Amino acid sequence: MKNRYITSFEENQVKQKEIPEFRAGDNVRLGIEIKEGTKKRVQTFEGIVIARHGQGVDSTFIIRKISANSVGVERIFPLYSDSIKRFEVLRRGKVRRAKLHYLRELKGKAARIKELKK
Repeated sequence: MKNRYITSFEENQVKQKEIPEFRAGDNVRLGIEIKEGTKKRVQTFEGIVIARHGQGVDSTFIIRKISANSVGVERIFPLYSDSIKRFEVLRRGKVRRAKLHYLRELKGKAARIKELKK
C-alpha cells in the first residue's frame, strides 16, 4: 500500500511528461541534458529499445546502439527523468519478444530488426 501523498505526487510526474508510445524493437532518438560544470547541453542518443521495466514513475527502458569500431553501448534511462528533453520514435520494429537481450551476441546485418508495416 502506497501513501496517498506519494501516489498523487507520482501521478503529477506522469502527467507533466509527454512520452510517445514505444516498445521493444523500436528505434528511438533521445535528447539528454548533460551538465558539465556550469554549462548544460543536450546530447542525442539514438538506438534500439531492447527492454522496458516497471510501471508508472519507476519505469525504465534500455537502449542499445552500435558506436565506433562496432562496440555496443547500452544505457538505462528512467522513463520520467527530467534529464530527457526530447523523445522521438524513428521506426517501429517488428519483434516477437518483450526483451531483446539476444541482440548483444549478434553483429552486423544479423542484428537488424524488420520495420513494422502499418
